[in-house]
Parts: sequence; C-alpha cells; structure tokens
Amino acid sequence: MLFFNHSSFLTFTLMGIPGLESQHLWLALPFSFMFLAILIGNGAILLLVATEPTLHTPMYLLLALLMVADLISTLALMPKLLCLFWFNDHDITSNACFTQMFFIHGASVVRSALLVAMAFDRFVAVCEPLHYNTILSRTLVGRLGLIALAKGVIIVFPMPLLLQRLTFCHMIIPHTYCDHMAVVKMACDHTRPNRIYGLFVILLVVGLDLLLIGFSYGLILKAVVRLKSQDATFKALNTCSAHFFVIIVTYVPALFSSLIHRIGLNIPPQAHILLANLYLLLPSMLNPIIYGINMKEIRGKMVKCLCRELA
Repeated sequence: MLFFNHSSFLTFTLMGIPGLESQHLWLALPFSFMFLAILIGNGAILLLVATEPTLHTPMYLLLALLMVADLISTLALMPKLLCLFWFNDHDITSNACFTQMFFIHGASVVRSALLVAMAFDRFVAVCEPLHYNTILSRTLVGRLGLIALAKGVIIVFPMPLLLQRLTFCHMIIPHTYCDHMAVVKMACDHTRPNRIYGLFVILLVVGLDLLLIGFSYGLILKAVVRLKSQDATFKALNTCSAHFFVIIVTYVPALFSSLIHRIGLNIPPQAHILLANLYLLLPSMLNPIIYGINMKEIRGKMVKCLCRELA
C-alpha cells in the first residue's frame, strides 16, 4: 500500500458519482440548470433588496445575507463539479480541496446561524409587533450577520487544520467535492479526532440551531393560539410560512446525509452522493422561489420590475 504524506503538492482525484461515471455528461445538464437558476434567483433577490429602499428592513436584510451565504456555497461547489462532469477534470490539489471544504462547510454553518436569526426575527414580529423596529434595528442585524460569519469561520477552520496532520493512503475520493468525512476516510492513520470534531460540529450547528429555532416557533405558536381573530391567526402563520419551508428544505437532507456518513445506512453510494449535492444546492435554488412566492413585497417588486423592463 502506498502512503502519501500531506503537502501542498498532494493531488486528490474526485471520482464524481460512483457507478454513474458514464452518465456524467448527461448529469451536467440538470446541474448546470441548477447553477444558472441559483445565480439568477439569488442575484435577483440581492439586487432587489439593494435597490429598493422599502425592503431595507430587518427581515429582508437577513434574507439578503442568506442569499449571500447560498451564493458562496454554490460558487465553492459548482465550478469544479461542472469541470468534472463536462471535461473529466478529476484532479484537485490538497490546498484547493481544503479551501473548497472550508467555504462549503463554512457557508453551511453561516446559513444555519442566519436561519436562527430569522426565526428570532419572526418571533419578534409575531410576539412583539409594536416593538419590532426598536428591537431589530439595523445595528442588531449587522451584529447578527457578523456573529453568523464568525461562527462559520471559527467552527469550520479547524477541519482543514486537523486534516493536515494526516497521512493519506488513498487518493481517489468517491465524491463530487471535498466533503470533510469523505476526505477523512482517505487517511490511513488515526482519524478519531477528525471524526469526533466533525460530529461535534453537527451537534453544535444543527442540534443547537434547530433547538433555538424550535424554541422560537414554540413561543410563536403559543402567541398565535391566544389570538382571538381568525384573520390575525392566519396572518401570523403566513408570516412564518416561508421561513418554515426553508428550514425543512435545509435541515432534512443535511441530517439524512450526515447520518449516512456516520451510521453507514445500506444506501447505494450514487444515491448518497446525489443527496449530498442536493442538500447543498436545493436550499440555494428554492430559497428565492419560496420567499418570492410567500412574500408579497418581493413578489410585487419583481412584477413591477418586469413590467418596467417589458414596457
């Protein structure tokens, strides 16, 4: 067995989707469509929030930060993936691999933190509507954004650092990108610290964030139950519907993918790899659609912009 010491000259080979190598060219088509949809959808929302003064409110500013996190995650993943599918470019240097890993996982942590901030925003909007602008000032929104960014950097940065101490005896990664656990499995020495830290990140990010989101929605439901007006109840629930759908789209595939990696469920590898890619891409693609449909302000502004362009 060959052993490779980690260095900046080490090169990994991304296999792509195991068992579907001959279909990579066909798979490039839907992935290219998703990439284009993500760039257009998220870019449109960002442009709308930036250019429309009426959308400079806490809810839409947090939404804009979520779009930025989605774009960073997508731009870290898709260029290399499409080169792999379109041009059979499988090689990636260790430095590029660890950099990709940092931005993909870091953006996911930031996205999760922003969803917690958005749950707090919905809690204040429903439970303290008269004090909404006082509590959620632009200064607080900026601080929440900085906290989310710091959380992503601080939590994910040790991952590539811990990988640098390893010796690798396998160079072919059965994946389309440098997923942390996929790279850890390429090492031939002691990887328990890497595995423990990876599990710690999942528990801290997904577990704690979901707990905070659940707590916020518990308080929201408690407040909604006390409302006597049916219209007020519907309005309160509709206010939270977009955020709730985004939570489902974000966390369910992520949890399922992580469980497969660690528990080793009897699932075909190609299904697992496809799911790992979709859990990164689906939220980024669906978020603009969900918020565009559910938020009448964005829907109205988009229709107005389109009519202005077509006129």
